[in-house]
Amino acid sequence: MSDIVSSATVRHLRGSAQKARLVIDLIRGKKVGEAQWALAQAKKYAADPIRKLLDSAVANAIDKDPAVNPDELIVKTACVDEGFRMKRVRPAPMGRAYRVQKRTCHITLQLGRED
Repeated sequence: MSDIVSSATVRHLRGSAQKARLVIDLIRGKKVGEAQWALAQAKKYAADPIRKLLDSAVANAIDKDPAVNPDELIVKTACVDEGFRMKRVRPAPMGRAYRVQKRTCHITLQLGRED
């Protein structure tokens, strides 16, 4: 089993955790180059922040150990957790109000070496 080389986390990302999981499932277990390509091709809202997060994790790995080769890294674990919900009120007919929940999520990526 390979060890974790680096990790990166983004917190309070606007968007639901369910939609971010669709994008994360595309890159879990892939090499960094393949994951970056998949995120560049994905037409989802969460793809751009996740691509920045992946670049940050690679930069963390290089800062931690300058001898590491980014081409050898794989996305070992990637998890998406639900964050807080911003609760807002929207006007509705006849003086009523509808509740709107603006969801957020937390995403954590961990990179490891190939076996």
